[in-house]
Amino acid sequence: MTKKQKKMLMRLAASAVFLIAGIVTEGIHPIVWICFAVSYLAAGYDIPLKAAKTIRSGQVFDENFLMTVATVGAVLVGAYEEAVAVMLFYQVGEFFNDYAVNKSRKSISDLMDINPEFANVVRGGKEEQVEPDEVQIGETVVIRPGERVPLDGIVVKGTTSLDTKALTGESMPVEIGEGENIVSGSINLNGLLEVKVTKLYDDSTVAKILELVENASSRKAKAENFITRFARVYTPVVVFLALALALIPPLLAGQSWSVWIYRACSFLVVSCPCALVISVPLSFFGGLGAASKQGILMKGSNFLEAMGSLDTVVFDKTGTLTTGKFAVTDVKPEGISRQELLELAAYGECHSTHPIAMSVLNAYHEMNGEMPAVASDDSGAGGGYSAAEGLDQSRIVSVEEIAGHGIHAVLKEAVKAADEAAVPNEKDEPAARGRETDTFDLYIGNEKLMHLQGIAFSPSSDAAGTTLYVARNQEYIGAVTISDTVRGDVPAALSGLRGEGVSTLVMLTGDKESVGRAVGKKLGLDHVYGGLLPADKVAKVEELLSEKPDGRTLAFVGDGINDAPVLSRADVGIAMGGIGSDAAVEAADVVIMTDEPSKIVDGIRIARKTVGIVRQNIIFAIGVKILILLLVALGAAGMWMAVFGDVGVSVLAILNAIRALGYKSSANTGRSSFTNAA
Repeated sequence: MTKKQKKMLMRLAASAVFLIAGIVTEGIHPIVWICFAVSYLAAGYDIPLKAAKTIRSGQVFDENFLMTVATVGAVLVGAYEEAVAVMLFYQVGEFFNDYAVNKSRKSISDLMDINPEFANVVRGGKEEQVEPDEVQIGETVVIRPGERVPLDGIVVKGTTSLDTKALTGESMPVEIGEGENIVSGSINLNGLLEVKVTKLYDDSTVAKILELVENASSRKAKAENFITRFARVYTPVVVFLALALALIPPLLAGQSWSVWIYRACSFLVVSCPCALVISVPLSFFGGLGAASKQGILMKGSNFLEAMGSLDTVVFDKTGTLTTGKFAVTDVKPEGISRQELLELAAYGECHSTHPIAMSVLNAYHEMNGEMPAVASDDSGAGGGYSAAEGLDQSRIVSVEEIAGHGIHAVLKEAVKAADEAAVPNEKDEPAARGRETDTFDLYIGNEKLMHLQGIAFSPSSDAAGTTLYVARNQEYIGAVTISDTVRGDVPAALSGLRGEGVSTLVMLTGDKESVGRAVGKKLGLDHVYGGLLPADKVAKVEELLSEKPDGRTLAFVGDGINDAPVLSRADVGIAMGGIGSDAAVEAADVVIMTDEPSKIVDGIRIARKTVGIVRQNIIFAIGVKILILLLVALGAAGMWMAVFGDVGVSVLAILNAIRALGYKSSANTGRSSFTNAA
């Protein structure tokens, strides 16, 4: 609870005490008047002051004006107890609102705590503590245990665990070591790190997140804009209706002025639009907070609202549905074992650092229970096996690359264990010594290579990637398929989207049509379009936008620089934030910080729950207010009922609104739950 809230709580308590004292001493003058006056001022002395201030600024009809006129009018007709009660309970409602807003804001303001206060930069061999925005690209910063990572960079020394909860919503620590990228805003838990800075502070992850959070409240949903416009018209209308209620019956029918002024004051109390003006923005604010706790940053409540009506979701392939990393996904030997085929392919590719060659080598090393292969470089960074390590280099006689076709290697036959004991010495017969120098030709490459060498083979027609065909001398011995691997949570994400009523799932890719279709078939997508340039993707999204049902929205999910135009064109652009390019994150409306497509399902559920709460509050508040306004005008309800119509409805709407904060994701189960955060 803030200082301001504690002070208000003390004011409300004092007001309640003096209100009770006034009720108890009723009839004892002037004590009762003093008690009511102190109670009124303790609760709402600032309300008439705020009303006067807004009138001077040109905004006459607001809730402060309504409360001031209503309570002063009640005092003039002798309804002291009701006047004080109206002000007290109105302030109680405002207190609940303030508490709820702070509760909703906390989940978003927690993100603001990711802002680093300093950076320990190494200059001239000494550490110097400076502001993060003073550090330049290429400089080295030291990060001790317990400190927040100040800038994006690459770890050049040390290993540690990082707390990334504030960034991604992930509760488990992330292990990081030399050669790996590190993002600002996370907390170093246990190791001493030296990090080479790769981005200035203004371009860093933490700066971009803070900018998204700060700008989120400026983009309002349609429901918020409706309520704002509604209040501007509604408030002056009810003021004039109350005035008519106070004047017309006494003037035309000669009825009691005090009775109709009392009814008019009650009318003003119940007509205050607080329940709508407060609860609707608060509901959206709570939804944004719930999303941020899941690692989903939305740039405004308008995009939260749009997420709730998704009908079509369009995905980029590489880096979004797939990891963007090649791996061996299929091995089809013919006449030899799978292990023998992978071993020969590894020998053929061991001198190459091409991603496809590295995939073959990784598969070979993993098959043997070894560390993955990595391309060797001058720095030696990265760990793992070098490309050629683990292979008997003495077997390689020569390797020739045939441009556009593949590789031709000459290998020695492997020496079997049984033959090792009988390896000939210099005195043995020449024929025996010749066994260890027997060689064969190895061909590994595409279909063109097989045709070039006149080798009969079985071409693969349904491979979702690149197929390497392998032949020993002129005999075809199998094929190895290398593909971009599907992200682990993509099947759960697509299943969850179907479960949430998304009717159309589409993939757009710049990759070959055949590769795209193979991935799409594997994932069960509705439509796949391949071989697209950035402009083609925009055109295809335009076409899909024209085909979607009225009142429904389309989202595009991507991560690359070339996705920025189509992210901007979609109703909702969703970027994978951790791996996504700066351009994609800038153009997107929603950023998934964890790079998990399944988070889109969480976003939809949060959005639909939030929009549902908004509708409940609008229907409830307007319905109850209209009913009580009619009862007050007819004299069937008095000031106390009016208090419920204003304060009671507001409190109930506020308590309902903050339920949006209570979202809990049930990971990979297709289920979720909302708890009452009140």
